[in-house]
Amino acid sequence: FLAGDTRGIIREAAKKSCFICYKTGASITCCQAGCDRSFHLPCAPDGKCVTQYFGAYRSFCWEHSPQQALQPRPSQHNTCTICLDPVEDRISYKTMGCPACQDARFHRQCIQSLALHAGIAFRCPCCLNQEPFMMEMLTLGIRLSKRPPSWESDQGAGPSDQRHGRCDATTCLCPGGREHLKAHGPWQLWLCSSCAAEGTHRHCSSLGKSTYSWECNTC
Repeated sequence: FLAGDTRGIIREAAKKSCFICYKTGASITCCQAGCDRSFHLPCAPDGKCVTQYFGAYRSFCWEHSPQQALQPRPSQHNTCTICLDPVEDRISYKTMGCPACQDARFHRQCIQSLALHAGIAFRCPCCLNQEPFMMEMLTLGIRLSKRPPSWESDQGAGPSDQRHGRCDATTCLCPGGREHLKAHGPWQLWLCSSCAAEGTHRHCSSLGKSTYSWECNTC
């Protein structure tokens, strides 16, 4: 985009209201022709919206989001393959399944967490299928990481290895400064899901409670 185009896009986004939280500045609009629903990226999970992190990076509201065509399973088998807690007896925004084995069921939040930790080794936790499974997850808005699995990078960690411990947001809003961290709440530090070399306070990057991951500007 040219500088003028960018300014125009910002001005237009400032006028749009998020259909989920009703505040202005909603920069994402459903790509379905004729749909004018707009929303903030952090609000997307609360509104059951899908953003695809590949190709044209398309976004959809709850009504026009891509759906899985999987058959319901007997209620006694409705547990998440990852956390083993109950899931819904049908496929929905929060309950997803493997298109390859048609058997694995998992919570959206569980499979998103697995995708970020597994990196390039991401596959179905039940049948271990990779290609069709990965493409279906991408289509449904699961964000993947291009780094090696976290369990491999942890193998060589020694006492001298330290976790990044400061907020790198352009404007840090924390009264205690960039290195003031809390285990929970607005001053909890989130590391970049791709490089883990930069971090941000949850509040400094407007990360809502439903946000699953954050990526720094460099990545």
